[in-house]
Amino acid sequence: MNTVPRITDAQRRSRLARRQLPGPGRRASAVREVAASLLALHATDAATVHLSAAARMDSRRHESIDRELYEREVVLRMTAMRCTLFVVPAALAPVTLAAVGKPNARARTEGLLRRLERNGYGDATWLEKVTRSTLEAVRERGEATTAELATAVPGLDRQLVVAPGKRYESRRSIATDLLFVLAADGHLVRGSRRGGWTSNQHAWALAPELPDIPAPLARAELVRLWLGAFGPGTVADLKWWTGWTLTDTRKAVAAADAVEVRLDDGAAGCALAEDLDAPAVACEPTAALLPALDPTPMGWRDRGFYLDPDHVPALFDRMGNIGPTVWWDGRIVGGWAQRKDGTLTWRLLDDLGREARTAITAEAERMTAFLGERRFTPAYRTPLERELAS
Repeated sequence: MNTVPRITDAQRRSRLARRQLPGPGRRASAVREVAASLLALHATDAATVHLSAAARMDSRRHESIDRELYEREVVLRMTAMRCTLFVVPAALAPVTLAAVGKPNARARTEGLLRRLERNGYGDATWLEKVTRSTLEAVRERGEATTAELATAVPGLDRQLVVAPGKRYESRRSIATDLLFVLAADGHLVRGSRRGGWTSNQHAWALAPELPDIPAPLARAELVRLWLGAFGPGTVADLKWWTGWTLTDTRKAVAAADAVEVRLDDGAAGCALAEDLDAPAVACEPTAALLPALDPTPMGWRDRGFYLDPDHVPALFDRMGNIGPTVWWDGRIVGGWAQRKDGTLTWRLLDDLGREARTAITAEAERMTAFLGERRFTPAYRTPLERELAS
């Protein structure tokens, strides 16, 4: 009789810390190494990308990280998991595009065509013509912003009524929707930034040619990669992280040859067979200050093995976005913020000993030195972050 292996919460936290929270002497030397260890860096909030990298790198200046984040032969800013923006290692880009990007693009194209029809602007043939003109305009310019393209391409500046008749009815240009579709479909990537390091405004550039991978193969590979970086986890975790349907998630897990495991809360999980065979390697407790929307706390739907449910109201906003978090030994133990004078302040939500407080203080000083005179405010603010920043 085969027994389903059990993986405890302590073992999961050890894996998390070893893979994603490197301490002194184990930190990365390049942004691409950080991105690879997390699969991708969440880039919805521009400050998050810099801070996620800095938290896991040693002796790096802000300018060098900023430069590496825009080396498109190394990393790409892509519309990826859950239709959100990520900085993805170039080597992973073909898998990400096939597994999540193109399906997102198809769904968004259908929605755009419905809105075009409702607004009386045109059909699929009209959209194809505008698409060709848009890509040609980017090709001629090398890079172009949404506003520049809306001016240059006839029809792209037309306004769409979104949610007509609803209290939240709004208007936006066709350019906004179409450029999102072209990015998700692998035609465009975000190019150079317009503004300072916290700006979310980017020009558009043509995407590099990427190998075409069948979607089922890409989804299975993405599951294997996720299990290697975040596993073990549940089907619900993978469904949430990718944005797939439940059916597609289950098929991808089966195709990835994942093995069933039992988690501490009794839930059925999945893991890589080689992960179960690998000897457990303990690492010294590590302190980390991770930014809002960091890939680690955003890597699972069910966070109970590293987050006390009683701490959720302080650390998350009403939409489920996590704020800046303090970590110790693979667990979230508090939150932090930057004040107007540039100082970093933090608060523990758990009663920890002197060793943890000393390590967290040292990490706060390290991140303060990294930021220097730079200031930032998270795009999605949480109760504890607001309180600490005031």
